[in-house]
Amino acid sequence: MPTIAFYTLGCKVNNYETEAISELFKNAGYTRVDFEDIADVYVINTCTVTNTGDRKSRKMIRQAVRRNPDAIICVTGCYAQTKPNEIAQIEGVDIIIGTNGRERIVDLVEDYRKRRVPITFVKNLFRDVEFENLPVMFYESRTRANLKIQEGCQNFCTFCIIPFARGKMRSKKPEDVINEIQNLVKYGHLEIILTGIHTGGYGVDFENYDLADLISDIEKNVKGIKRLRISSIEISQIGDKMINVMKNSNILANHLHIPLQSGSDTVLERMNRKYTTADYYAKIVEIRSHFPDIAITTDVIVGFPGETEEEFRETYEFIKKVGFSSLHVFPYSRRSGTKAARMSNQVPDIIKSLRVNELLALSDELAQKYVAKFQDQVLDVIFEEKITEENDEFMVGHTSNYIKVKAKYDETKIGQEVPVLITKATYPMAEGEII
Repeated sequence: MPTIAFYTLGCKVNNYETEAISELFKNAGYTRVDFEDIADVYVINTCTVTNTGDRKSRKMIRQAVRRNPDAIICVTGCYAQTKPNEIAQIEGVDIIIGTNGRERIVDLVEDYRKRRVPITFVKNLFRDVEFENLPVMFYESRTRANLKIQEGCQNFCTFCIIPFARGKMRSKKPEDVINEIQNLVKYGHLEIILTGIHTGGYGVDFENYDLADLISDIEKNVKGIKRLRISSIEISQIGDKMINVMKNSNILANHLHIPLQSGSDTVLERMNRKYTTADYYAKIVEIRSHFPDIAITTDVIVGFPGETEEEFRETYEFIKKVGFSSLHVFPYSRRSGTKAARMSNQVPDIIKSLRVNELLALSDELAQKYVAKFQDQVLDVIFEEKITEENDEFMVGHTSNYIKVKAKYDETKIGQEVPVLITKATYPMAEGEII
């Protein structure tokens, strides 16, 4: 039986795609081994979101070549899509396949095995490309599963290379989404996370059908699903229709991840983000008027070119005003090929680093404040795994509003949704007792 090993860089979407590609090889009779092992085929699923992503991708390709010089080395993902010629110059790379058409990957490997001629298979993603339908039937972790429903982005934020790596927006057919979720639920996955490159843009390529319609249809048609989470959604995509669907849903998680990127209007403009802080804040107020306890998390980039101390302060104060339940904070990373990389007034790394630390401290403070509201309340937790602390056994899971909770270990409760009394509302992990 031939063996195959994978290495994945980058985001949740890449992880999902690796699982899907792994299933294609499994169905073709391959055995999956660790990337550290000697394998017949290595697949490196690359990331290009930063220059560091490119560098790390090259490093992992070279590692695979060294590990087994006779192996077939296949490179896919965003870096393969944007810089195939750069990858082709790395000695030992046999197959380069972009971010579309990977349902053919097993055939390409077999073709290479027979003919030993290097293959580059990279499509133009702004022309006529379909959604690449790569279903995942089963995840090793049994409780939460990612499901990619959308591909591509046309926002062209000035800091981002991803539109070039992923192309125009396209969506997975609703019936395929529903069948795949039903199958995942059958295998014991209680929580499904809808993910994509621009998840809230689902359905842009369909007629009169969007993410809100999809959520309603999942709820109507999938039996046994406990929880559905949206991985990320832009502020402009939360209209009245989406709010109504949220109000009527019994399965949608009480949590939205809404990227902010900056709390300064002048920085947002330079980023080409197409909303103002006033638009953003008004929408948050509206959401909270319907869902007072909802967790709202966000992404923030600090040290964007030209960010002054005053603009950073605006961001800091705006984050406090919104009162997010936690933040993902990134220092701006110069990405060649983007408009922002060519902007003057690049912020020194030391300043970026100080600002990141300041926002991380604020994030901890906000998270603690948010979790504290749930002291002595009963919340439903889906328990995911067992942990050991000082010879005591606990199990850990998440609530609908994304609070991490541990409770005394009970084997029968792993992979179940259980009501839990929050006895210690602390962050990053709360403690609770099963009711």
